[in-house]
Amino acid sequence: MKKVLVIQQKMIGDVLTATVICEALKKNGYEVHYLINSHTLPVVVNNPFIDEIIEFTPKIEKSKLALFSFLKNIRKNRYDVIVDSYGKLSSTLITAFSGAKIKIGYHKKHTAFVYSKTIKRLLKPKHQFSLAIENRLRLLEPLEIDFEPLSPKIFLTETERNNAQQTLRKGGIDFSKPIFMISLLGSNTKKTYPLPYMAELLDFIISTIPEAQLLFNYIPNQLLEAKDLYNKCLPITQKSVFFNLYGKNLREFIAFTSHCNALIGNEGGAVNMAKALNIPTFIVFNPALNKANWFGKSENQKHQAVHLNDYIDYDLFEAKKNPVEFYLKFKPTFVLPKLKEFLSLQNDV
Repeated sequence: MKKVLVIQQKMIGDVLTATVICEALKKNGYEVHYLINSHTLPVVVNNPFIDEIIEFTPKIEKSKLALFSFLKNIRKNRYDVIVDSYGKLSSTLITAFSGAKIKIGYHKKHTAFVYSKTIKRLLKPKHQFSLAIENRLRLLEPLEIDFEPLSPKIFLTETERNNAQQTLRKGGIDFSKPIFMISLLGSNTKKTYPLPYMAELLDFIISTIPEAQLLFNYIPNQLLEAKDLYNKCLPITQKSVFFNLYGKNLREFIAFTSHCNALIGNEGGAVNMAKALNIPTFIVFNPALNKANWFGKSENQKHQAVHLNDYIDYDLFEAKKNPVEFYLKFKPTFVLPKLKEFLSLQNDV
């Protein structure tokens, strides 16, 4: 059995998305090792398509001695194939020192010499999936593995789901009524739908579905922003928010989300995790992002996504330079009709 190392450092959404590479490889008879940044480990735990997880820790990143030792261990593993879906300096270095005969990565002029085969990224999807998925699966073409309609998956244990259910019940959640996880913040303030606008969306949810129960996705250092959003909501909406029920760690958040009817809010890692749990999502995209990168037409039956570019023509580059200005243009009046449609499609609503 040939042994392959898939490299995908970076953030949770990227690491989760690249698990489709691992699944395709495993289904084609490879032994699959997956190299990721250590903080993203919770989204790949228990994944049956990964034989071994290799963590790239902050210590390795900061220490030349630790990095050298890490590279030696990679070489000792004698990989037949490297699939580098990250394509930055650290992954290129790991690929170069791996000793693998087959090294696959994205085409860049300054690093192409490191790889035995490079792939040019698609600018438009061929299979109605997100470019994030299609471009990753393209990396397997040199191995004669054709595109397969795969989506990322998260694997929870029954114990994790049962513990989450018990915690939610103790916190007052009624499982006979709809539960919505709210992705209230982006990765930073410049990637977050304005809180007054988000409050309008939450007020609309409760006016449409009065029995709905809202969980906020936030971590302790985002408490002030979470409280600010809560305070901007109408009193009737505030009564539907279970403010103190939030995941104390990433696996608990994932387990909580698995019991929700849908996730609604900002595009980001939380959305990717909900999708990987097969939970419907309603996504408000950052106006500076290309929607096609993270949302495919094939998802429309279960998921909905809104982007300012759906309503107003503008240059994404300009939005990157002035993200706050363009977010302010993305008024709730654009979003609410789609949100109403999404809510009406939820089976348990």
